[in-house]
Amino acid sequence: MLTAAAVRAGAERMLGFAEAGVLDDWRVDPAQLPATADFVAGVVRERHPRLDPPLHARWRHFVFTGRDLWRETLAARRWPSAAAAARAAIDLAVTSVLLDAGASAGWQYRDAATGLVAGRSEGLALASLRWFASGAFSEDPDDPLRVDAGLLRRLEPAALEAAFQATPVQPLPGSAGRTELLRRLGAALQSRPDLFALGDSPRPGGLFDALCRRAAGGALPAVIILETVLDGLGSIWPDRPSLGGVSLGDCWPHPAFRGAAAAERYVPLHKLSQWLSYSLIEPLEAAGVRVSGVGELTGLAEYRNGGLFVDMGVLVPRDPAAWSRAHGVGEPFVVGWRALTVALLDRLLPAVRGRLGLGADAFPLACMLEGGTWAAGRLLARDKRADGGPPFRILSDGTVF
Repeated sequence: MLTAAAVRAGAERMLGFAEAGVLDDWRVDPAQLPATADFVAGVVRERHPRLDPPLHARWRHFVFTGRDLWRETLAARRWPSAAAAARAAIDLAVTSVLLDAGASAGWQYRDAATGLVAGRSEGLALASLRWFASGAFSEDPDDPLRVDAGLLRRLEPAALEAAFQATPVQPLPGSAGRTELLRRLGAALQSRPDLFALGDSPRPGGLFDALCRRAAGGALPAVIILETVLDGLGSIWPDRPSLGGVSLGDCWPHPAFRGAAAAERYVPLHKLSQWLSYSLIEPLEAAGVRVSGVGELTGLAEYRNGGLFVDMGVLVPRDPAAWSRAHGVGEPFVVGWRALTVALLDRLLPAVRGRLGLGADAFPLACMLEGGTWAAGRLLARDKRADGGPPFRILSDGTVF
């Protein structure tokens, strides 16, 4: 359950049910996939004329009008080693990704240093970067660019809301859930010194040392990054199912998934953990660790990619009332939508590659996520809905979307 292969297998299983017409909530119209591939390829060409989009990672959201604000923060300090810089980058990546689970259409962050005003994922990224860079997570005044486990465990919702400029007029949904997630992160860091404290006191950046130990000949398979993240952070997710005492994280039961073994009845998705895994690749490689097999990670089961397939007519809800009611993240409707999104991204990839004239090495799935599907989903959402939000109203607790 805690592997990229399990996510892909579960998604393919869900797509098989949809293609057989046995899902209660969804049907698939494969005739709309060619038009979707045309649209995504066009978005890639427009946004990346050289057809070289980077990997889909949190680092993209720190770039505004050509300025890479994380690179500027990193360059402003003299680092004792490449490993020290990598630990700091991973500290930021972990906390920023965990704080990214969606924002309301009206929420915005105003950056005093640059005058930038940003919402959605970019605003959340900017707010988390400034919060991190202020030293708010560090217990060492001489080392502000770090995240210490003990401080995370003492975090209060008021501190998060202040850092993200949340107000009654401009609320940030899921503030309490995000705070609890960071507190649980602090507890997880302290409970696993084998993963988070090999070269320092417990901190997210300790993953750098743990992952270096798992590299062979200077190379680290991307799936090992995900499996390490799922192993170390599984306990942070609230109200998630568990099997044999092991938390399953972003895994959900679905009525179409039947089997004698309990594991056969769950759909693994691991959206935030996989996005975090993508986001750890660049700090690792900057410190000399080559990451291999990036294409073995999967697409991300979130509302931009999922919205793309809904708005293009590839995925069609069977119940017309689905458009007007709110959906919980654990409902079969949402679980099915997310799993179908993962499987359809795999179906879409070769078609987009063909339209761009690129091979697998030049255009892995993570590049399509960044250069095409995520951006295409956002463009369609802005065109179809005044608030640019997802096609359905989702009741999120701040830890999934």
